[in-house]
Amino acid sequence: MVDSRQFSIEAARIAADSNAEDVILLDLRGLSPVASYFLIATGNSDRQLRGICDAINDYAKKIGEKRYGLAGYDLGQWVLADYVTLVVHLFDAERRSYYDLEMMWGDAPRIDWSRSASA
Repeated sequence: MVDSRQFSIEAARIAADSNAEDVILLDLRGLSPVASYFLIATGNSDRQLRGICDAINDYAKKIGEKRYGLAGYDLGQWVLADYVTLVVHLFDAERRSYYDLEMMWGDAPRIDWSRSASA
């Protein structure tokens, strides 16, 4: 069984492996009642954002994680996928800059999701 932290780390790796840019994983435990982790990444096209979202969801299904919500998938400008403990935010560059979630959640520690980091 994969815990929520490991699921979040693997989702970040999937985004990076799918050529997402500026992949950030925030630890919101103790800071937000909404989710434990936020994954934020930028894609270059609506097609790429949907592909990243699909790849994360395929992995989630494989490990028994259920997606409870999905928004913005059809437009592909800001795709939000809600797995309760992890909320995935996939942006185009313009919307990521505008909403600036990293600043909004600036107190949240960043998690090193790289393959060289211990999970």
